[in-house]
Amino acid sequence: MSDQAISSATKQFPVRAAMPLLVSACVYVMLLALGPRLLNDPDSYSHIAIGRWILANGVIPSTDSFSFSMHGGHWLAFEWLSEVIYGAIYTLAGWHGVVALAAAAIALAVGLLTQFLLREFSPKPVLFIVAAVVVLLAPHLLARPHVLALPVMMAWATALVRAMDARARPPYWALPLLVLWANLHGSVILALGLIGPAIVEVLIRNKLREQPRELLHWLAFAALAVIASCLTPYGPGTLLMPLTTLGLGDALNWIGEWRSQNFSRVGTFEILLLAGIFALSRGVTLPVVRALVVIGLLHFALAQVRNVDLLAMLAPLYLAAPIARQFQAKAEEGEAHSGWSLQAAAVGVMILATAVATARDVRPASRNTPQAALAGAGLTAGHRILNDYSFGGYLIFAGIPTFIDGRGELYGGRFLHRYNSGLSLADLNDFLKLLDDYKIDATLLEPDTPAVALLDRLPDWKRVYGDDVAVVHKRQSAAAK
Repeated sequence: MSDQAISSATKQFPVRAAMPLLVSACVYVMLLALGPRLLNDPDSYSHIAIGRWILANGVIPSTDSFSFSMHGGHWLAFEWLSEVIYGAIYTLAGWHGVVALAAAAIALAVGLLTQFLLREFSPKPVLFIVAAVVVLLAPHLLARPHVLALPVMMAWATALVRAMDARARPPYWALPLLVLWANLHGSVILALGLIGPAIVEVLIRNKLREQPRELLHWLAFAALAVIASCLTPYGPGTLLMPLTTLGLGDALNWIGEWRSQNFSRVGTFEILLLAGIFALSRGVTLPVVRALVVIGLLHFALAQVRNVDLLAMLAPLYLAAPIARQFQAKAEEGEAHSGWSLQAAAVGVMILATAVATARDVRPASRNTPQAALAGAGLTAGHRILNDYSFGGYLIFAGIPTFIDGRGELYGGRFLHRYNSGLSLADLNDFLKLLDDYKIDATLLEPDTPAVALLDRLPDWKRVYGDDVAVVHKRQSAAAK
């Protein structure tokens, strides 16, 4: 046996076996180091508060009790399980626990992707792909329900793609994942959508006499998947949540993550997209179904910023086997040793990093935390506060009813449009009418909001507090109209 073969048997395979855990450990440590960045979303506050409310009351809500503008309105806490988990972790370990939980979920998802890709490629290209994926994910790595669903999505998608690659029967064992996904996050309808390409590929590649039998298996699997996705406190209502959100129409343009991609300036997404197109143009021919899946994911990513996650995590799964077959880049065959020492070292590093991270001061971004403004202006749950959209999460966390918060499906497109038009003074008269319609007696807005300058000049309103985070005005009339 040559020295090269000996080196491969003693070094390469242990590294390959340990690589998913090593990658997960690196991602986990990196996210802990960036800890506060995971808390940059204002909805982290509200998810924790809602989870704690569910734990305290033992009820999963179907009506709103956190706002005054929509109090009692129909509302589904479709991410209830994620919120309960976040709420419990916050109670036990504070913000450090929330960050560690989110980081662990993201790291697990990336580890699953790494493990899948190693079936087709050698470690070096896998590391390049995973690095690009993490860069694309970076803006969306936040302590929100979607990151808890990421590893479930990856486990489901890898099971489907492996069945497609191996021309095997549907992975019935994966159906319980849909029950978990449906209760963690409202995107479970995506899981059902991913069954479609598998069915189409079966129809295309199988001989005519084999199609009915294989098709029957996949149709039965799809039916069971729909049933599993409906096993939530709200039944089929969970599947309709994305449609409700998309029904907000033009109002979604007011929310950054729902906007389409902006190519007026060169950004990371554009660079990696162009690099990917260039790479695929080097003589790669994709099966029609795989090509359509990637095109669909690309469409979603271009249409809405938040869907870059789907393109980053799922496209490599569908591309891996076809590219590996064409370039004969399939992973080397052989008996892979466990690499237990490397895996044990990775686990040790994760434990140490978690312990070290607890010594840091970790808390949500100050721009989403108007704590000083509430205290300085004496605002309490008894006030009817017209709040900035980004302050809604903190108000729920503080036990103060909101005018608006991140639950767009509750407020609806017309309400969101009126709110944003009012604060931007696009319709001055309607803004004044809004203050009266909802009997607003205080406002809590960001300093650069156009409405702040107007309130400074209105005789019935007085600025009572201001800092770099928030400005508070109170109505000076005897009572709100």
